[in-house]
Amino acid sequence: MKSSVILVAAGRGERLGLGIPKALAKVAGKTLLEHCLDVLRDLSPPLVVVVAPSDHLAQFEELVKPYGLPLKVVAGGDTRQASVKNGLAVVDTDNVLVHDAARCFAPRELFLSVESALDQAASVVPGIGVSDTIKEVSEGWVEKTLERAKLAAVQTPQGFQVSALRSAINAATVDFTDEAGLMEAFGHKTCVVAGSDRAFKVTTPADLDRAEVGQANFRTGIGTDAHKFSDSGELVLGCLSWPEYPRLEGHSDGDSVAHAIVDALLTAAGLGDIGSNFGVDRPQFKGASGEVFISETLSMIKSAGFEVSNIAVQIVGDKPKVGPRRAELEARLSEVVGAPVSVAATTTDGLGFLSDARGVAAVATALLKVRS
Repeated sequence: MKSSVILVAAGRGERLGLGIPKALAKVAGKTLLEHCLDVLRDLSPPLVVVVAPSDHLAQFEELVKPYGLPLKVVAGGDTRQASVKNGLAVVDTDNVLVHDAARCFAPRELFLSVESALDQAASVVPGIGVSDTIKEVSEGWVEKTLERAKLAAVQTPQGFQVSALRSAINAATVDFTDEAGLMEAFGHKTCVVAGSDRAFKVTTPADLDRAEVGQANFRTGIGTDAHKFSDSGELVLGCLSWPEYPRLEGHSDGDSVAHAIVDALLTAAGLGDIGSNFGVDRPQFKGASGEVFISETLSMIKSAGFEVSNIAVQIVGDKPKVGPRRAELEARLSEVVGAPVSVAATTTDGLGFLSDARGVAAVATALLKVRS
């Protein structure tokens, strides 16, 4: 890349409601600013100017240090236009791309497309088609229905010839919502290139949720387990005691639900299964509770770089009756796992090996997220 980049990151993020500048909000363990810099590091522009809130300059300086880019952090102004003007003051290349830190997932191809179009225009913006019908409204009444085919939602990065933008911004007497609008007011035509759905703007908590889901790397696993009832003892199922029923047979406490959860977690993380990790060749786990198995498994998946998003369990058997204790089961298992666990139950309707209530089986699914 031959163009400098002004990264506008001075927004206060009031609509996010986090009490911090928007660029410092985190998605998948990284700030929005860092996600932007990840893309820019790959593009290697000659200069990146980060326009930061004036009272957070030191924090922004620390964040940008590891990136090894030619970087300058400057204080933002009272308006977006003033912030861009401050950033533009230190740019010495022919062209510049102005980008919102809040659009931190804009792909590298979008930067290159905008820069390429600067060969034919002094002002370039990415835009995407509008799917909704847009109406011009005044005091609750429609003034005009706009022709949707001619509309585009404009994104960043926006590209400009530096001399033209500098001349326009120095001469401006009113504020514009974007630099392209400013350029158009001074007689420059703006070229529109294809935008990207990934360049959406993080403004509200819902946008932050969308970004989190889009960045998360998920893994799923399934686990099953079955044990038959013994002639003695006390049933432990789902890390709860059921004193009216005998225990389930097994090398440990026979907790089918806990064991199915363990298998689901291990398979999701690619760490084998319950037999290979807690089998009869591991005497230290003889008679161990399902809670111990789950706790050990959680330590393993954490070491492997994962965290639990949620787990669902289906208990299969004629007894015990799960319904009256479902809420208790879910609360207990969620406490042990440290993530939401939902529980359902069914019977085999008189079919298969559980048709005579000889035991209890369980099927579990686990969703893991890669830890940042």
